[in-house]
Amino acid sequence: MDKEIREQLKRQLKAERQVIIGTFRTDGMPEKLLRSLRQSVDAVLTAAWHHAHLPANTALVGVGGYGRGELFPYSDVDLLILLEVAPDAETTEKLEALVQLLWDLGLEIGSSIRTVDECLSESKADITVQTSLLEARLICGDEPLFEQLQARYDEAMDPQAFFQAKLLEMRQRHAKYEDTAFSLEPNCKESPGGLRDLQVILWLVKAAGLANSWRTLATSGLITQAEAKGLMEKERAFKDIRVRLHLHAGRREDRLVFDVQTAIAESLGLENTGSGVEMRRASEYLMQRYYWAAKAVTQLNTILLQNIEERLFPREEHAVQINARFNDVNGLIDMRDDDTFTQTPSAILEIFLLMTERPSLKGMTSRTMRALWNERFLIDAAFRADPANRALFLRILQAPKGIIHALRRMNDLSILGRYLPNFRKIVGQMQHDLFHVYTVDQHILMVVRNMRRFSMAEHAHEYPFCSQLMANFGQPWLLYLGALFHDIAKGRGGDHSTLGRVDAEQFCREHGMSDADTELVSFLVEHHLDMSQVAQKQDLSDPDVIAAFARKVGDERHLTALYLLTVADIRGTSPKVWNAWKAKLLEDLYRVTLRVLGGQPHSTDHELQNRQQEALATLRLYGLAPDAHLAFWKQLDVAYFLRHDASDIAWQTRALYDRFNSEQPVVKCRLAPIGEGLQIAVYLRDQPDLFARICSYFDRKNFSILDAKIHTTRHGYALDTFLVTEQNFAKSYRDIINLIEHELCGALTHPEPLSSPSKGRLSRLSRTFPMQPTVDLRPDERGQYYLLSIAANDRTGLLYAIANVLAKYRLNLHTAKVMTLGERVEDVFLIDGAALGNPRNQLQLETDLLDAMKV
Repeated sequence: MDKEIREQLKRQLKAERQVIIGTFRTDGMPEKLLRSLRQSVDAVLTAAWHHAHLPANTALVGVGGYGRGELFPYSDVDLLILLEVAPDAETTEKLEALVQLLWDLGLEIGSSIRTVDECLSESKADITVQTSLLEARLICGDEPLFEQLQARYDEAMDPQAFFQAKLLEMRQRHAKYEDTAFSLEPNCKESPGGLRDLQVILWLVKAAGLANSWRTLATSGLITQAEAKGLMEKERAFKDIRVRLHLHAGRREDRLVFDVQTAIAESLGLENTGSGVEMRRASEYLMQRYYWAAKAVTQLNTILLQNIEERLFPREEHAVQINARFNDVNGLIDMRDDDTFTQTPSAILEIFLLMTERPSLKGMTSRTMRALWNERFLIDAAFRADPANRALFLRILQAPKGIIHALRRMNDLSILGRYLPNFRKIVGQMQHDLFHVYTVDQHILMVVRNMRRFSMAEHAHEYPFCSQLMANFGQPWLLYLGALFHDIAKGRGGDHSTLGRVDAEQFCREHGMSDADTELVSFLVEHHLDMSQVAQKQDLSDPDVIAAFARKVGDERHLTALYLLTVADIRGTSPKVWNAWKAKLLEDLYRVTLRVLGGQPHSTDHELQNRQQEALATLRLYGLAPDAHLAFWKQLDVAYFLRHDASDIAWQTRALYDRFNSEQPVVKCRLAPIGEGLQIAVYLRDQPDLFARICSYFDRKNFSILDAKIHTTRHGYALDTFLVTEQNFAKSYRDIINLIEHELCGALTHPEPLSSPSKGRLSRLSRTFPMQPTVDLRPDERGQYYLLSIAANDRTGLLYAIANVLAKYRLNLHTAKVMTLGERVEDVFLIDGAALGNPRNQLQLETDLLDAMKV
């Protein structure tokens, strides 16, 4: 091709593209942009084709999305160069020149060169090729040849096989995206409920010859006109978002990641509202709209897939009457009359109860789902006030099986949100707290699911202690109700626990629950965060801490209920948040509080005696002489024995009983008894900056510190114990243990000046939602020590940076609780030191800590 023509086409393509995108930024019409970009590329391709001088019996065909007549700003232009016969050398050379030219013009080309026979052969072998040819469109060239391809393709199409293959492909894709439309960073094209799900439906009906658009789908009776209109609206919204993602990124990008959500929301005209704790980000409005749309698509797709399957795989209907309103039709529940729900509105809840009572029912017929979806508006104030409906809802929660499936179906069909209006407010609501990975409604249902698993024998191996407690807990449905309400007030501003208690108490009163049951559910909602905070932030060796917590829970039933909800809640936030250390802290708090509630005082003397006796029993198993521990234990005070488990005391005694006056550092390491991470004990003469030096070593090794117990013996030795984790511990823990014992001992034997803390990078999530670091310094209740509480975005080197500041002020560290919640850390240190006696020093310490936590 002439160079001048090539440059002309290139300029034409660029200029038209700029105009089209500029028009979109003004009118915001995605379909117009997609069509205009496709037409612009069509024109350039046609011109290039004519200048290529290819044989007459060839054709240029658009396939895939481009064949469908749509072109997103940075999507590939999928082309098929169709030949009548295999190309000779001359034609091959011209074809290669054409493809190179198209790339030179700036087009992202996805091309294939095939004869009709080759197209059919590839289509038979690969469902992806078969799908792309389904949307083939002639751009230019030999029209009879293209028509021959279409005729033979249609003849070869097996709609039933195509349906099964696309259904399997869709299930695999959904599994890749965790089978949820409610990911906090969804892919608007590939995630469940996104554009691809809509395209699958159109492919299936086109392949079966049932329809070729949403409108013809409605006329064919597969969906209603209103449903077709709704799907077109959702499709347009997803296309709009995808176009904006491409333009914002300047490349092909289909993921609504945190980094871009605000920009996309603002481009759609959405704004932040409110301020402070009541502020709602523009991105939250965007994502809630997205989730509502994806939820609707998911539900309508389920209906459509059933209808298409019934057309493609007709079978004899076998109906068994369940009651006057419902039948069992081939394993699916079906309403007996079209007006079942309008005539008997309570049947809207009854159907979910029936599905919990009949495990043989695998789902609902499409007409029943459609009717539920369309008649959900029958659930109004009068419906909610009807005692029969209230009784039905409670019976669903009290069902022995199928509760979580019922609640999820109710949420998918917007029944749950209609019955519980406050639940509807949190459907699709984002959580920007850096550790939740689900929307509020999905988190709540995940917590209910976790609670249910405690009561199921097949899951007893997951959390044996929780399963044991649940097995002995009367009326477990009260726990499910507490879980259902625990976060229902998120996003309203104010304390969601207090607001949620009001909602829960009102629900219980309206549903005729007893005073005792109402109080338990309300207690769980109001205090669902308390047990976690006590276990992870307070000193469990302090009798006053345990006594105060015991007074709050009041009795064993409340304690057990709160423990089960706490475990289920933490497990339902994110796979990253739960670990064996948190499990141990919670179980320890439960057991010691239970003893206090049972009348056994949590006295220092009693606890000290128990731990020492248990540790001595273990030491006898090691073969130590009966008095071998005495000299070492004389150097340890009561605080040491109260802050360490008997197994830790025995382990450290065995390692140090004959080296407690050692002039060389002693470092001992073992697999943590909790089953996760490593436990490291460091013993040497106390020295300034010791905690900072140890943290510096762990920082260099990329170890995460879960817990630290700092102790100074009566004769001036530091005995510090750390619980650390790292991704590769399980693979080669023996080598790592030897390495730590050798290297850390060497680093403490020959100390070097402390290096400046590195400013580790924040994660992408933390950069998108940065939290303002906070520092809180206050005396403890006895006035003996100071409690230093720190909260910040997590990053590499953060703990060392904090330790460095403490070293600068020559502060003594007694305990450290390091809590990581996803991308956020909340650390609590018990400290003292002469510098804290001056209020000015306290203020400067807080300032220096805030500076150290900045990135």
